[in-house]
Amino acid sequence: MSTPPLRTAVVTGASSGIGAATARGLAAAGFHVFCAARRADRVEQLAAEIGGTAVVCDVTDEASVAALADRVGDRLDVLVNNAGGAFGAAPVAEAVSEDWRRMYEVNVIGLMQVTRALLPALVASGAGVVLNVGSTAGRIAYEGGAGYTAAKHGTQVVTETLRLELWDQPVRVMEVAPGMVRTDEFALVRFGGDRDRAESVYAGVAEPLVAEDVADAITWMVTRPAHVNIDELVIRPRAQAAQHKVHRVLED
Repeated sequence: MSTPPLRTAVVTGASSGIGAATARGLAAAGFHVFCAARRADRVEQLAAEIGGTAVVCDVTDEASVAALADRVGDRLDVLVNNAGGAFGAAPVAEAVSEDWRRMYEVNVIGLMQVTRALLPALVASGAGVVLNVGSTAGRIAYEGGAGYTAAKHGTQVVTETLRLELWDQPVRVMEVAPGMVRTDEFALVRFGGDRDRAESVYAGVAEPLVAEDVADAITWMVTRPAHVNIDELVIRPRAQAAQHKVHRVLED
């Protein structure tokens, strides 16, 4: 009896946060994980830890994405498009054009480029999965968030469109949309390294989500039976009833 091929997964943005946690979760579920990110030292350390493969990749660069696809080869079971980010929180009247371009490039164009490059391998697996990491910001608007919400609405709509376009192919298309997740870098990057401002996002919230919570959800989604598609999963901490309604206990 022949041995079934080892299941493989690609996780972009795997150098930290949700991406790194997802790579660990998928490895624990039996996948060989291609850990893709720009920071070589981070992904090499992660890949060594989980027995995966490190690939230095900038999702906004087509040549870099093509190299990732070459490394993966002709067959792939799961693609987790996690690379993304928010840059700045200025109102539209004070928006920084370059911040908006960066957000669209990584959250939409980068997602498209990686998906396009790896789709043949996903189809070849006979039961591929594309899972895009969106956000509750892709479902609602809020002051100071126009650039990021526009980009994450883009992530959501690309996901919905891809599902329609692949309706007759053996590929499932999913999106996880996290709310408040406390990671080491997301808010810090958004606010240009201003740690006090980044910490204020989570002030008084006893239990925001952490990266492992989202990774657990992602692992569950992609390991459902091949006929089951989790179109979208919105995941928030209990303390966050809505984007603007968060239970905080602040000291006087």
